Amino acid sequence: MWFKPATSVVVATAIPNLALLALGRLDLVMYTMAGSLCALYGHHLPYARRAGTVAGVVLGMTAGLAVALVVASLTASTALLIAVGALLAAGQKLLCDATRIGPPGPVIFTFVSSAALFVPQTLAQVPGHLALTLGAGAVAWLVAVVAPALVRRDGPERRATARALNAAATHAADPGHATRRAAVAAVHAAWQTLVAAGRPTPARRALERLVVHAETTALAGAPDPADAERLRAWARQTRARGPVPTPPADSGATAELLGLDAERAARPGLLRTLRHALAPGSPLLPVAARTLVGCALAGYVCSAAGVGRPYWAIVTAASLYQANVTLSWNRTLQRTLGNLIGVLVFAAVLPAARTTPLALIGFCLLFGFAAEALITRNYWLGSVAVTPMALLVLEYTGTHPAGELIGDRVLDTVIGAAVGFLAAVLVTNRRATGRVERALAAAEHARDHAARTLAAPAPSPADLDAARRRLTGSLVELREADDTAAGEWWQPDLPREAVLAAEQAGHRTLAATAKRRGLLVPAQENGAV
Repeated sequence: MWFKPATSVVVATAIPNLALLALGRLDLVMYTMAGSLCALYGHHLPYARRAGTVAGVVLGMTAGLAVALVVASLTASTALLIAVGALLAAGQKLLCDATRIGPPGPVIFTFVSSAALFVPQTLAQVPGHLALTLGAGAVAWLVAVVAPALVRRDGPERRATARALNAAATHAADPGHATRRAAVAAVHAAWQTLVAAGRPTPARRALERLVVHAETTALAGAPDPADAERLRAWARQTRARGPVPTPPADSGATAELLGLDAERAARPGLLRTLRHALAPGSPLLPVAARTLVGCALAGYVCSAAGVGRPYWAIVTAASLYQANVTLSWNRTLQRTLGNLIGVLVFAAVLPAARTTPLALIGFCLLFGFAAEALITRNYWLGSVAVTPMALLVLEYTGTHPAGELIGDRVLDTVIGAAVGFLAAVLVTNRRATGRVERALAAAEHARDHAARTLAAPAPSPADLDAARRRLTGSLVELREADDTAAGEWWQPDLPREAVLAAEQAGHRTLAATAKRRGLLVPAQENGAV
């Protein structure tokens, strides 16, 4: 689905840009682009959930832009603007990580708010500029939510189910710990998507039964290799536009998944999620602190080096911070390489982009599509396209000396990457080990609960389903926490043996619940349960 966010952002950007071109006000593109970029979000979510998510992104983008514009209208102090930019970047990082908004995550918010801080502004202009952002955001909402929902109402659920089927097929063809873990994670993601999809429909019930088959294969101790091709065939049919394939009526696939409806009603709300993220001891707080320190230092060093508007250094630093130091180092190398090559691309296309306003719009749309099409597949290639697009946006407000633009961008990139990664090393995240310990305790508790459910004389299918999904979610969280902590430096000793033992025991218990649930179905159909 790589082309979906890329196409969405092109359409959402083209409509307001062409409208401004017709009005002769291309100098206002920065404000409409803030709303248009919201079309990048939520493409992995079902449409019911996507509608609220993209609307929240539009409001969040507008709020960040409002703070930046008001501050820009009240002060011209570069030092103060950098401080506000760093605070906004840290807050945006914390909120996006807490709510798991993304891809593309907080960097888009930071790009918009940081750039707006260094645009001359008056308080009287702010309401009108924010109205443009909200208007473009409404267009983005229609493009990203309404338009695809009219074409294929259950597209996201189908794609998530197909990924689970393909992952289970891979495990059936080549059984092993790694393929099982990937299959369990894909099945868990499919269940999460189906839970978030809203009320059950006949098509969603059929998808649930397909996920049951994928789960049965993922949890089997010795899956049948012959199942691989059948699962792949179902995956192809599920992705296609025809009806959802109907699996054979065996004991595992015909049982109603009664716990899903209760799980839908019990999903945690936004306020609860935010309280958890901001609570003392949260592993997200050190990463937000890294973002604050790194963005502030990058901005101040660039300013001291003579860059008049060092917002790109703030954006560069903010884009580096991943789950741990190891991933942040990889992102630093990719970002630096991509930006430096992107500067050369900008220098090559600038003369052609300056020929007509329509050519400028065309190049921005081209690079916008390329950036979103490439960045999830290869980050440094995506950065090659992001850089000329960001530089060309400045051309909407007037022509700038090419040498100055290129020189500032190179300096911003190098300083932002170097100082940003230095902050990642200096601001440690020793809470990552605590997250592993909490995830380990949660996984053991979930396994004990599943074991007690298994030991009951006549557990209902709904209880078994709920226990299995809870245990699956805890194992996915444990693996994510362990991988994150393993990439951090200066950590207490990680309980690696305990994690491995918990994963192995958890997978055995998952297999047992799946087997027991299958044994219950005939009795249920005969009225014994």
